[in-house]
Amino acid sequence: MAAAEGTLLAFDFGLQRIGVAVGNTVLRQAQALQIIHAPTNDGKFAEIATLIATWQPVLCVVGLPSHPDGAAHEMTQRCRRFANQLQGRFNVATLLVDERYSSAVLSARRGEHIDAQAAALILQQYFDENL
Repeated sequence: MAAAEGTLLAFDFGLQRIGVAVGNTVLRQAQALQIIHAPTNDGKFAEIATLIATWQPVLCVVGLPSHPDGAAHEMTQRCRRFANQLQGRFNVATLLVDERYSSAVLSARRGEHIDAQAAALILQQYFDENL
């Protein structure tokens, strides 16, 4: 599914942190934006609401984790639920993108910003495969 022209937000969902990246359909370049650390779901979605209001995305992209063979694992369903909540709460089209190899690319890197970098990889993968 190709997005309408405009800004896209990408999310690397995790139970402790959510990495966020931003990009647009003109430049097709993903950039790490921030990490959401809120301890509660309400807090996480409040921060996401601010991002949605600020960036006005035409599409949200959520990384969908799975085992290397494509089989689902415990986080697969949680990410699907998160994507559904994004779409339902904010009325923004949301798309799941296979993130199986984003962790492998980032495994050599360390530091606080790895979740946002993972979100940027997920978004860049979307741009490379769809636009």
